[in-house]
Amino acid sequence: MPTGRQGALELRLASAAVAMPIIVLLIWTGARWYTGVVAALLAVATLEFQVARGSRLGVLAFMGAALSAGLAVAAHARGEWLIWIVTGAVLLPLLWAVVAYPIEDAVSEWLWSVGAVLYLGWLGCHLVLLRDAGDGRDWVYLAIFSTFATDTGAYFVGRATGRTPLAPAISPGKTVEGAAGGMVSGIVAVLLFNYLLGLRVEAALIVPLAVLLPIAAQAGDLIESKLKRSMRVKDASRLIPGHGGLMDRFDSVLIAIVVVYYYLKWVIL
Repeated sequence: MPTGRQGALELRLASAAVAMPIIVLLIWTGARWYTGVVAALLAVATLEFQVARGSRLGVLAFMGAALSAGLAVAAHARGEWLIWIVTGAVLLPLLWAVVAYPIEDAVSEWLWSVGAVLYLGWLGCHLVLLRDAGDGRDWVYLAIFSTFATDTGAYFVGRATGRTPLAPAISPGKTVEGAAGGMVSGIVAVLLFNYLLGLRVEAALIVPLAVLLPIAAQAGDLIESKLKRSMRVKDASRLIPGHGGLMDRFDSVLIAIVVVYYYLKWVIL
């Protein structure tokens, strides 16, 4: 039976083999099914965040999970729903923290709850906003799978040739060589998906995005690593064999999807 790094790699590959067809189908389907699944995943990731920081799964944690899910649903509904949910994400945890927690814990509990909803729910709802944009299905494919390509390139190049620590205080396993491998694979993936998906965005517009996406993806990975280090945990949970929790899988996607959405909205469209 494989152990150590080889066993971890096999678990990662097995989990990816199961997840990839499901992700492809959900993105293709779009609309309510896609929105519902994104909402559920963001809710679970928000609960993982609360558990990782040592919080009990009480009213405040489930309130945050519901608000994160609500942001995904509101993103699909459009109108003023997003404004209302964001307002609720600030006010409802504040009211509960004031009522239910002792004075010395009220501020920290409120800030942690709001931070979880904004980090996972608000950033994550851009998965729905992008899917609902023009040619949204193809743009989500490009964003998600180029991010995966960035992660994969960084992982395998870093594993094979990594010698120079990238950010040892945050994530000792990450190397400059791995980051370079992630950049190259991410750039190639964006350019390739732009062609294969028929988006055919001109070079002057797609090349900057091809550079920005792997930077955003790797920044997202480092951001989550620092958050987990401040919480003194290695993984958000053990929900996905070989990968950790949903929060661990969203790390690169959260920043990359925001970059792609606003680049599409402000530069390409």
